[in-house]
Amino acid sequence: MLSVLALGAAVAVEPALLEGLPTSEIALTFHGKEQVCTGPLLADVAARMGAPSRSAMRGAALSMVVIAEARDGYRVVFSLGELDPLLGKAQVIVATTCNGAALNPEDGPYRLAVKGDERGARSVRQLANLRLATPE
Repeated sequence: MLSVLALGAAVAVEPALLEGLPTSEIALTFHGKEQVCTGPLLADVAARMGAPSRSAMRGAALSMVVIAEARDGYRVVFSLGELDPLLGKAQVIVATTCNGAALNPEDGPYRLAVKGDERGARSVRQLANLRLATPE
């Protein structure tokens, strides 16, 4: 289990990173199919990686981002402020299951699920790594 903030270091998305975190459920549409996905909030995963959250989300922490990287190199970015449960409250989960089943190899074993996005562009499939960073 991580607890020290390591800016820029890739952290592999694997069971140990997600283990014991509370899970949430998000209903959304992937490629025209309605799905209900379950997994921990990306904000909780980032906090486990050492990112500030809740009352510590102020000052320089507001410029920090989470970079989500797929196995094929595809990347998206979320600000910690938009993910924080006391600020932006964006519901983004690291999905471990959809419709009650493990993700298929084309999508998983992990993917992001972003509630409210009309397109799935930020719902990274085959999620491999997460990085915490600050823009320079």
